[in-house]
Order: sequence, then C-alpha cells, then structure tokens
Amino acid sequence: MKFDSAFLDALNERVLIFDGATGTQFQNAGLSQADFTLTPSASLPPKINAAAERLNGEYLEGCNEILVFTRPDVVENVHAAYFTAGSDLAETNTFGNTSIVMAEYNVAEIVYETSIAAAQIARRAADRFTDRQRFVCGALGPGTKLISLGQTTWDELETTYCEGFRGLIEGGADFLLLETLQDLLMVKATIHSARRAMQETGKMLPLIVQVTMEQTGTMLLGSDLAAAVNMLECFPEVVAIGMNCATGPVEMTPHVRFLSQNSTRPISIQPNAGLPMMEGGKAVYKLSPDELANHHARFVEEYGVAICGGCCGTTPAHIKAVADRVGGMRHGANAHWQKVRTLFPGFDFDMKTEEQAKALQLVGCSSLYMFQPYKQDNSFLIVGEKTNANGSKAFREMLAAENWDGLTELARELEAEGSHVLDVCTAYVGRDEVRDMDELLGRYNRHTTVPLMIDSTEWQVVERSLQKLAGKPIINSINFEDGEERTERVLKLCRDYGAAVVALTIDEAGMAKTVEKKLEVAKRILDRTRAHGLPDHDVFIDCLTFTLGSGDEEFRKAGIATIEAIEALRAYAPLVNTTLGISNISFGLKAATRQIINSVFLHYSLEAGLSSAIVHFSKIKPESKIEPDIWKLATDLVYDKREFSGAAS
Repeated sequence: MKFDSAFLDALNERVLIFDGATGTQFQNAGLSQADFTLTPSASLPPKINAAAERLNGEYLEGCNEILVFTRPDVVENVHAAYFTAGSDLAETNTFGNTSIVMAEYNVAEIVYETSIAAAQIARRAADRFTDRQRFVCGALGPGTKLISLGQTTWDELETTYCEGFRGLIEGGADFLLLETLQDLLMVKATIHSARRAMQETGKMLPLIVQVTMEQTGTMLLGSDLAAAVNMLECFPEVVAIGMNCATGPVEMTPHVRFLSQNSTRPISIQPNAGLPMMEGGKAVYKLSPDELANHHARFVEEYGVAICGGCCGTTPAHIKAVADRVGGMRHGANAHWQKVRTLFPGFDFDMKTEEQAKALQLVGCSSLYMFQPYKQDNSFLIVGEKTNANGSKAFREMLAAENWDGLTELARELEAEGSHVLDVCTAYVGRDEVRDMDELLGRYNRHTTVPLMIDSTEWQVVERSLQKLAGKPIINSINFEDGEERTERVLKLCRDYGAAVVALTIDEAGMAKTVEKKLEVAKRILDRTRAHGLPDHDVFIDCLTFTLGSGDEEFRKAGIATIEAIEALRAYAPLVNTTLGISNISFGLKAATRQIINSVFLHYSLEAGLSSAIVHFSKIKPESKIEPDIWKLATDLVYDKREFSGAAS
C-alpha cells in the first residue's frame, strides 16, 4: 500500500517529535465548570446545539473532548505550546472520542462532529508554524471496554471508531494514530475502522499503532509484544509500531530493543515521565526533561527509534529537551527497519517479494497471548485435531449438549499435550455453525494460549470467526473444487483481517492424485495467494493423501505421491509451508494399526519437508518406540513395496 504523504516523506528523512501530555496542560489552564458545560451557540454545529439543549447545563466533568467546542482557544494553545517546544506532530484532542466513552457523559452522538472540530483546531495550530512543516495526528485511544472480555462487540467498535476517524480525516489530519491499546482484538477491530473511514472518505492516510506494555512485561490482558507485532505486520496501513503510557523509558527499554530487532516498521515511543509517585493523594511524575531526552537519545542511537515523544507527566519542557537532543537526527543504524527499508520503497509494506518476506523476523501465527513460530526448533508445527466436530466424537457430543466449559477444557488438554495450534470446526448437521463458532471462539480467544486454525467451508463462518480472534490465526481451507469464487472471498478475508491460509490440492476435477497434478494445483493456488498479497510463508499447502486401508489398487501409491509432492513443492517454493491431515492415510483400519501407519507416514513426510501436521500428537510414536519389523511392514505399505507378493515393487 503506497501513500502520497508528506508526513512519511519527513519520517523517512529524520527523527520526528511527538507532543506530550495534554490532560495536565488543561488542568493547568485554570478551566472552570462552565468550560465543561455545553451551551447552545449559533457558531456550533446543529448536532452539538441539540446535545447542549438536551443536557440543559449539565456539568461534564472530565470530558476534555468537549473543550473543542467550549474552549477551542485553550486546545489550540496547548498544541501551539508543544510546536513551540519543538514537536513535529500534534495529537488531536480526541483520546476518548468514541461513543463508548462519550456515552459516559451522555453525549455519545457527537463523535463525528468532535473529531472534525479537534482536527481543525490542531490544523490551525500547525499552520501557524512556518520554519518546517508540522503535522496533525488524528488520534483515538482505547476506550473503556475490552472486546476480548465481552464488554463490547466488534460491530460497536468498528462503527464508532470509523465515525471518529472519518471526522479526523475530513477535519484535516495528516495521519492517524491508535494509542494506549490494551487488547489485540480491539487493535484489529480499530484498524478495520480506520481502513473503512479511509474508504468512505476516499483519502488514504498512514496509520500508527501504539500498544501499552504494563510493568508485568505484557499488555493488560497478558499479550506479549511478539504477538502484537506478528499481528500488526499483517496490515500494510500500519506504517509505524510503538508503545506509549503505563511506564517510563527505563521499563520500556527491553520492549524498544525487541521492536528494533523484530519489526519491519519504524518505531514510535512515547513514555511517561517515569513511574508515578503518590504525593498528597495525587500521582506525580518525577522524570526530568533532560532524563527523558537522554533515554530518547539512546532509543534513537542504539535502537533506531524514529518517532519520540511523551505521555503522562510530560510537559512542553520535556518535549523541548527531547527535540533539542534528537529532533532532526537520522535514524539509528541498528534498527531492524534500516535493514529492510530499501525493500519497501515509499513505505510499501505489502510483502510481495520473497526478499521482503525473508526480512521478517516473526514468521508465524499468534493468539491473544503469544506468538507461535511456524518453524519449531525441535519438532514440527503440531495442529491439534480434537477440537473438530468432524474428527472428535467427544467434541461433537459436547457441542450438541452446548457444554462450552467442557469444550474449553478439551482445548486446554490439547495445549497441555503439546499442540502448537488448535484446529477448530463446529460444522455439525442441524446446528448453526456461525452461532456455535461465535460462542466457542469467544471463549477460546480468552482461555486458550496457543493460536487457532479456523476450519470451515463457509466464508461467512470464516469472517465471523476472524472477528472473534485476536492475533493472527490460520484459515483452513481453500481449494478449487467449485471454481475460484469462494477461494477469492476467503483470501480477501485473510488479507483484510490478517490470517494465514491452508490450501488443499483440489480443483474442479477433484482431489489431485499424482505428484504432477498436486504440484500443478499448488502452483495455481500460489498464483492466487500472491495476487492477494499473502506472503508464501503464510500459505500452508496440503498435498492430501488417500487411505491405504481401502485395498483399492488405484490408491496403493497414495503415500508415495504425497511425500514426493511435498518434496517437489518445497523445491518450487521454499518459503511455502506444507501440512497434512496425517490420519487420512490410515482411515478405515483398526486403531492399533492406524497408530503405527500414521507414525511412519508422518516420519517420512517430515523427512520430505513437511512443516506442519494436523494430528493427535499423543498417539504418534517415534521410530525408536516401534519394533523394527513392524516399522518395516508399515514402511513397505506406505512406499508400496511388494517384495513378498510376487508383484513388481
């Protein structure tokens, strides 16, 4: 995604300086109760006057957002003070401007008008300075409800953040910011909102996302920073990733280092002025301007931070010290961004080339809580199969009984057994798949640590599922059995929501049986995934296999064809992942025999380059745990060796 943006041009050239805290500046401005009271006026928009008449003089204590109507002069002067101090970027006075927060003040309906007014005020302040171009940041904060905890919904978030961003864009913002975010599912929903607002206004703006890392070392809900970066880098709209609030620069340092080593995006950092100290019942921030500037100098010089600023407790004096120290500097040479910026001309983060994909450090998927690399050091990517209505009787029975707690415990058992990802399918005759997936994934998002694989043939189920899961899930699956329409829909969803995809080697003629046909369909799949901008490493191709238990002569070489197709695919597209439903090879045989054949087939598939498998891992045995003669018999079956049959091998 390319932007025609003077802000990005400046960011590409030098370190940019954000502003600092605004709430404390308002507190120091001597504001009165009247300043937090909406009063009808001919100069106000009709919807604001209607709200003022309805409120009838009600005191909206703490609602800083309405100052854009009652005291625009004060708001503009705060922006100007930070610009005078040396900031390049000013955040609009819209931190809480969503219907969720504004409803607490009984003014949920004025989000759009507030955004426009706030952006126009910041624009006026920016345009007062002619020494260099100053930029308006259309900023929205986290609100007061967490979607992962069920306190709000995707639709509510998308609607109100879109409304807020639309007003900011139309009011003259140069770029957008989501800040102080604490819930990765909310991050995903609000990125969608920003994209929708851009589409509705016809104006594409860069987007910065800043999460908040607590003193625990994770986000509020327990998300690690790797999970956040893995998810955020799916979205080309996001041109910088960073942190703000919760802690000071000392506590942020390990996270800044992590971003420097792992993110392909520029880094944006806005710490508090240290950790708060309670004095006289009030929080006091004691980090001096020079101390903050020293930390930012280290961030720029050692970690390549590109945007520096302040959050709680910082003042124009803090920003002046930071601007004097690092403003206008070139980005530090140690930033990972520096290693890859030449691969993304014009801040194009669409990941369309193999070289770009190799620049990624965090190749894998993620949940609300953790990042899971596709490449496991001492194993393969194990996809647990018991959370699937098609493959688990226990799962089906609990689903039929709507035993949600039991289904959640089943998922946790699979985690404990060593599954890296869980394959989840609620397709069951007579039930509402969308409703079941909605209910189940809401629980799995909160209560399972590992990432999930959404297993459905219905694109509507896939989309609803993607709105329930934080992080970066995997979609299972696409194929060409009914042509390309559904495949195109699902691939667009993967791109829009940030997901990897499993693709089956099936076309209009059915399941591919030969090595040549499997590779032909795989190449066709890759043509489509690449056209949608999905990097090869986010594609899992299932070369499929047929059961060896049917006795059908046609399928005697099914195992060989699959293994050789994996080898051929790895040679053709080395970054592509491969996967298999291992148990298909032994379908129809007795349980003890299935365990042996599955183990042997998995062994040789891994040798051929298989990178993941949907498997009940606790029932897989290594070669050392199977009698040699039994291993040989199973190997002969997989490779169709007929040395005792009199038939040609």
